[in-house]
Amino acid sequence: MKIFISKKIPKAATDLLKHHGHIVSMYDKEDEISVQDLIDQCQKNEALLFSGKNKLDADFFKSCSHLKAIALMSVGYDNVGVDIAATYTIPVSNTPGVLSKATSDIAFLLMLAVSRNAFMMHRFIADDQWSLANRSENLGIELYGKTLGIFGMGRIGYELAKKAKGVYDMNIIYHSRSQKPELEKELHAMYVDFDKLVCESDVISVHSNLSEETEGIFDSEVFRKMKNSAIFINTARGGIHNEKDLITALKQQQIWGAGLDVTDPEPMQSDNPLLKMRNVAVLPHIGSATTETREAMAIMAAENLIAIAEGKKMPQQIIPD
Repeated sequence: MKIFISKKIPKAATDLLKHHGHIVSMYDKEDEISVQDLIDQCQKNEALLFSGKNKLDADFFKSCSHLKAIALMSVGYDNVGVDIAATYTIPVSNTPGVLSKATSDIAFLLMLAVSRNAFMMHRFIADDQWSLANRSENLGIELYGKTLGIFGMGRIGYELAKKAKGVYDMNIIYHSRSQKPELEKELHAMYVDFDKLVCESDVISVHSNLSEETEGIFDSEVFRKMKNSAIFINTARGGIHNEKDLITALKQQQIWGAGLDVTDPEPMQSDNPLLKMRNVAVLPHIGSATTETREAMAIMAAENLIAIAEGKKMPQQIIPD
């Protein structure tokens, strides 16, 4: 099978595809491939291993309706018209599970960094403002025994909850599409409605998919309901929070701070006011950015395409169901 890869990926995955006799071509430049170039390359190939921010929309699928499969090197698939893929009977897969620990590490890092003003303190040193004169200013807050609210209790939310419970003995509450009785028993967690999650959490960490229901759900109304000592963390998708409303909430001290690994849009512009705010930590979407995790994601995507070539269903197939 002829396979096009939209971005440079770990060699272990391309070697695996070649070992199974597939012909691989790859866009290996540092920038994002254009939509038209992506379409042009797909028209020369039979399958796509996709990593990137381009929208695979109606025009893409109309131009590439011949594809035998699309393997995403990501968990999220909000940039893929999955309903459209289904009409063309093009199977699509993702890479769940393998990045859960790495991404939860980033959520934990952001939670701690924001609570102790770590990014701002670093800027003080860089700006030659390190002073021991006043030890009562710029104090952080402790996380011990506080309440962590998980929005979207999937694999990543579960991994964060385990860390928070084990290290800081935090109380865990969560809101998700369904209850998780086994998790509740393991972590002494409690399922709550969205309003209760917002009002009672000392830290809210977002781990849901981006959908019509969740897009912009964290807006000015929600931020006003949060504790003014609360921390907002998002490592899922930038579109789940309204960035302008978040900036206003921070300026008006409606919440303590925020930690973001995802923004809207991405990449964030260097003059974004969030980058200069106290109690704010922003990272450039590095949730899965470890050598081990990226290799595991690439191999999983490759294995999904190998399965299709062998006449099997992709192990992580999401569409058609």
